[in-house]
Amino acid sequence: MSLMTITLYVALAAALLTAFFHFALRRVERPAISFLQNFSGLLFLFSGFVKVVDPLGTAYKMEEYFAEFTSLFEGTWFSFLAPIFPWMEAHALGFAVFIIVFEMVLGLMLVLGAAPRFTSRAFFLLVLFFTALTGFTYLTGYVPEGVNFFEFGKWGSFAESNMKVTDCGCFGDFIKLTPKTSFFKDVFLLIPALIFLFGFRQMHQIFNSAARAAIVGVSTLVFFLYGLSNYKWNLPDFDFRPFKKGVDIAAQKALEAEAQANVRILAYRMTNKETGQVVELPYEQYMKEFKKYPKEAWTLEQIRSEPEIPHSKISDFEINDLDGNDITDEILGTEGTHYLVIAVKLPYTTETQTISRQDTLFILDTLQFNSDSVELVKRVGEIQTIEEQHTTYRFKPDYLQRYEKLLAFLNKENKPVHFITAYNSPEVLEAFHQALEIDQPIYVADDILLKTIIRSNPGLVEMQGGTITNKWHWRKIK
Repeated sequence: MSLMTITLYVALAAALLTAFFHFALRRVERPAISFLQNFSGLLFLFSGFVKVVDPLGTAYKMEEYFAEFTSLFEGTWFSFLAPIFPWMEAHALGFAVFIIVFEMVLGLMLVLGAAPRFTSRAFFLLVLFFTALTGFTYLTGYVPEGVNFFEFGKWGSFAESNMKVTDCGCFGDFIKLTPKTSFFKDVFLLIPALIFLFGFRQMHQIFNSAARAAIVGVSTLVFFLYGLSNYKWNLPDFDFRPFKKGVDIAAQKALEAEAQANVRILAYRMTNKETGQVVELPYEQYMKEFKKYPKEAWTLEQIRSEPEIPHSKISDFEINDLDGNDITDEILGTEGTHYLVIAVKLPYTTETQTISRQDTLFILDTLQFNSDSVELVKRVGEIQTIEEQHTTYRFKPDYLQRYEKLLAFLNKENKPVHFITAYNSPEVLEAFHQALEIDQPIYVADDILLKTIIRSNPGLVEMQGGTITNKWHWRKIK
C-alpha cells in the first residue's frame, strides 16, 4: 500500500463522515473545514494505530534520531544540548508511547471537535515538530560524510546514502516512507494546521462537552493500555515486519539475493567536486566517456534498476558462532521443529575487584667444585606483589527469571534449540552462558535484526525447517 492509496482511503472516509455529521447530525456549518478536521483526525488515528500495535518499533526509531542528534550538536555552538539526547535515548520507549497516544487522542479530538482552541494549537505544534524532524532527515541527504549539518557551505548534491535515518517511521512498519515523501506530507498537513489555528471557532463539535470529554478520557486510557499490551505483556497483535508467521526465511532470502544479483546499472551520475556540476549519462555512454570524469575531480554514483523483489531485513538474516563462523544455513537447514531463543539485549552490571598475588623470582647460581663437577643452586631473588583487575558480570535476577519458564518449556518439548543474542564481548557471552546453565552454545547476530524478528526480550520463535511457525512473548510461554 502506498501513501497515495492511504490518502485516498482517508479522504473518502472523511467525506462520508462529514456528510453524516452534516445531514444526519446537523452539526456542520462549514463543510470544508469539517472535512479537513475529519481528514486530519482520521489520518492521525490511522498513523497512530499502526504504531500503537508496535510501540517498540517507534522506540527503536526514536533511538536512531536521538543518537543522530547527539553527534549533530557535539562540537557546535549548541553542544550544551548534546548531553540531553543520550538520556532521551535511554527513555525512548516512554517517549514513544506518549507520542503515539497523544497523536491518536489528538486525531480523535479533531474528529469530535473537542476543546478546539487547545486542539488546534496542539495539532499545529505537533505537525510543525514532525515537519522539522522529517525536514532535517531529508536535508541530511545533502550533507557529505564527515561534514556537520550546520556546515552549510560544505553541503553537496543529494545522495540517499548520506542520510543516517532513512525512514521516518511515520506509519511504523506498515509502510516505509522516504524522508523526502514524509517531509512533503508534513508540509501539506501544515495547511489544515494553520487553518485550524486561526479558524478554530469555525470547527464542528459533535455531542456536548461532557460527552466529548468522557470519550476522550476513556479513549486515552484504552490507547495507553493497548500500547502497553503490545510489548509489555504480549507481542504486537499485527505483525507488519518481514519475519511474520508463515514466512520461509530460507526461500525468501534466496529470492531476494537472486533479485539483487539481477539489478542492472542504468546510468551514472557524476558531481564535480569543485563546481558542483552534475552530469548524468546512460551506462553505455559513460563506458565510452568515463576518462572525461576522473575520480580525483568527480564523485561517482550508480543509478540502478529496482530489484523485482525488494530488499528486506530477511536478506540480512545472518547468525554466527563466537568464532565468527556463519552458521545461518545450518540453522535454517535444521529438519523438523526447532526453536530460536532470542535475547535482544543482555541487562547486566559489572563489578571489578582488585586481586593481589605474590610472584617470586628465582636466581640460578652455578657452583663449580672442580673441573668435572658443576651444580646449579636456586635461590629466591625477589618477591613481587602483582595486582590484577577481575571483572564479574552480574545479570539482573528478574531477567534470568524470564528463562525459567522458557527453559522448562524447551526441556519438555525436547527439540533442537538455538540461543541467539546480539553481538557482545566474549566475556559477557561466556558469563551469560554460565548464568543460564545450558549445554547448547550461544550464537550472535546483529541487534537490529533480532529486534526486527521479535519484540520480546527474550523471545521464542518456533520454526519448521526455515519457516517461522509461531512466536511467543516471554510472558506467554507456558
